[in-house]
Amino acid sequence: MSVDGGDSKKNVKKTPNDFIFGKVIGEGSYSTVYLAKEVDSNTEYAIKVLEKRHIMRERKTQYVMREKEVLMKLNHPFFIRLFYTFQDTDRLYFVLSYARRGELLDYIHRLSSFDEPCTKWYTAEIVAALEYLHSKGIIHRDLKPENILLNDEMHIQITDFGSAKILKDVKGEEEAPVSGRTTSFVGTAQYVSPEILTNLWALGCIVYQLMSGLPPFRGGHEYQIFQKITKLEYEFPDGFSVVAQDLVEKLLVLDPEQRLGCEEMGGFEKLKSHPFYEGIDFEHIHEQKPPPLIPFLPATSTNPENIWSNYRPGFDDARMVEIITQTVITDDERKKRLDDQKQTNKYHKFVENNLILKQGFVDKRKPNRTYYLEDRESRSEEWVAKISEVWQQYYGNRNNKK
Repeated sequence: MSVDGGDSKKNVKKTPNDFIFGKVIGEGSYSTVYLAKEVDSNTEYAIKVLEKRHIMRERKTQYVMREKEVLMKLNHPFFIRLFYTFQDTDRLYFVLSYARRGELLDYIHRLSSFDEPCTKWYTAEIVAALEYLHSKGIIHRDLKPENILLNDEMHIQITDFGSAKILKDVKGEEEAPVSGRTTSFVGTAQYVSPEILTNLWALGCIVYQLMSGLPPFRGGHEYQIFQKITKLEYEFPDGFSVVAQDLVEKLLVLDPEQRLGCEEMGGFEKLKSHPFYEGIDFEHIHEQKPPPLIPFLPATSTNPENIWSNYRPGFDDARMVEIITQTVITDDERKKRLDDQKQTNKYHKFVENNLILKQGFVDKRKPNRTYYLEDRESRSEEWVAKISEVWQQYYGNRNNKK
């Protein structure tokens, strides 16, 4: 496996011995990012180190090569810059610009939400970045606050292009403008759009999250989130400004050809002219000073309800089932159902006096540690729905807040 052995920006060959590696500043599914200092220049970089063996075993080679290809195409102040790539026997190294201020998500957690001027500014920077990205025929496909870093001047630095897609024309010779649909699935559930063309949809999710503290589509697990996305099931909290709400509603549109910012709806010029961005100088925004980060709405990133009020000290599975069951049905109803189940269901003796909500036969296959359940009766959707219902009853109150 090779990334051409040399650097991607300059005709200079580097090795690990040219850098002093410091603390870990990021970890991915198949890489670790270190803060490092170049020996000769004392310049600080973020170096992504990828284990070749792991990449080959997990079949991630195409993701690594795609990320390098995308980074080499980018030359814009709102993106992480790739300075060098090199390798040794066991590892690949990407030497990247160091975004000292960390992830945008960290600031959401600290402040709970941004005020409108801050939201306007940072999403305007994202718009400028996406316009450039689309001009290059690139879809990020995993745009979210975790992948938006901040540099010393508090300007954004978009990173993590392992899931990106490069669109080309029919002859495959030049990049093509982004429009229509893609078919492969990647990304993070809370920010993924129904048709997987995620950039503009993800922008709408980020506008919502910056002002409210949480993504618009939330659930205890990905299936539940996807169901909410396909039904466009979300609500605005109190205090969400009318003009920001209008922008979000025009971005979170199921039909990608009706989404503000797409070519069919007037492109990025139409998006930039939305009233929410009144007063923003998109051409020179990278040269201007961002506003100070100020919280806006009441904290929504934590559940204000005292969900532990009915719990006693100590924890085990039996006690958790007992507590949650009490919130779903009354004691009398539960007793009646258990009595009926004991008399009529031959499997009652195996469930330790718990209610059986659904039963049937499935075949289980176990490759490594992954379980596959095969439904012989072709009723998998019913199983998924019922499992989701049970999950919601047991865990939804703690993990899902509308």
